Amino acid sequence: MEGDVLVSEKRKYLVRTVAEAKQVALAWLEQINLQNAAAFGLPEVDDRYHVWRVPLRSASRRTALGEIVLDAYSGDVLVDRTTKPELIEARLLKKPPPKGPSGASSQYKLSPLRNTIGYGDSVNLLDEMPSESVDLIFTSPPYFNARPQYSEFEEYEGYLHFMRKIISRCHSVLSEGRFMVMNTSPILLRRASRNESSKRIAVPFDLHRIFVEEGFDFVDDIIWLKPEGAGWATGRGRRFAADRNPLQYKTVPVTEYVLVYRKRSPRLIDWHIRNHPDKKIVQASKIPDGYERTNVWRISPAVNANHPAAFPLELAEKVVKYYSFRGDVVLDPFAGSGTVGAAAVKLGRSFVLFDSNMDYVRQVCADARRWLGGKFEDVLLINCRNLARPESQAQLGI
Repeated sequence: MEGDVLVSEKRKYLVRTVAEAKQVALAWLEQINLQNAAAFGLPEVDDRYHVWRVPLRSASRRTALGEIVLDAYSGDVLVDRTTKPELIEARLLKKPPPKGPSGASSQYKLSPLRNTIGYGDSVNLLDEMPSESVDLIFTSPPYFNARPQYSEFEEYEGYLHFMRKIISRCHSVLSEGRFMVMNTSPILLRRASRNESSKRIAVPFDLHRIFVEEGFDFVDDIIWLKPEGAGWATGRGRRFAADRNPLQYKTVPVTEYVLVYRKRSPRLIDWHIRNHPDKKIVQASKIPDGYERTNVWRISPAVNANHPAAFPLELAEKVVKYYSFRGDVVLDPFAGSGTVGAAAVKLGRSFVLFDSNMDYVRQVCADARRWLGGKFEDVLLINCRNLARPESQAQLGI
């Protein structure tokens, strides 16, 4: 407790008490028919990760069976972080735990999705997608309060909770053992007055924790290095450059992170290469000479009049080329100016692009007509058929 107020109440969790945590956990045990075989230890709320942990023991309370992990905000059981039912049963029966990935298919699965553009909340759109239906996810999420257009997040914790929902759902729609790549960086919160200092938030490190908790393995931290003058727009470092006083030294940011994660799987990466049904595609997808050999990529930022934070086509092309095969489906749940879609089409992949900004979706539809030529009519349009009409038709009301 903090003072006389429960931490769960202060955080405005949906699940606030030990009794409520047990009630949710019991409902999950009933779904797997283990409600009479297992008992609960004392549930604990972990407000750092915004979860409840409900220990499981045998009915005699002699054997530890594992734990049920609940999302404190939504009350959902976090299946990827909860002890697997088959492992609980094995411990109850004192049998060796089952071997191999639970429910994993021994066959390579090709995605059935076609080029798609969707308008709306990315969480809701991801919920409507089939599980394990995309082969690569590359995105750059909205910044937390870095610019007025991203000010819907009043508190940083709310932003992280939103990103957890996105990452969790991306985990669901991503094929087993495939990659999710995210472009992100620390952000600067400008000071409210001359009597307050500015703050810099290490967003990538908080997102890393969420990725790992949601079932991803960390693979690489790629540093996107921009030309030296690129960071002066933030205003950081100007005061020191003018006065040169000690203690005021601050670096000018000229880098961003490109974080690479792989959906957790017992299979090695080369399983997908060895088991791909079309060896010609595997051969055609090989990376030519001139590839990036280190984790420092020197790429100039993009200038886009329609989007304040578009990343360059060169960056999207490298990620798509290095982490997918030709014919794969690439998802960007924060499509913005649609750069990932442009790179996907150029490199022989399909795209799924979502965004909640009407103007961005309208522009992506217009650009996709150019990328695809006469094949735009084959694009699946979700909530945006009117936005996809050519401007001349829209003006005539066609």
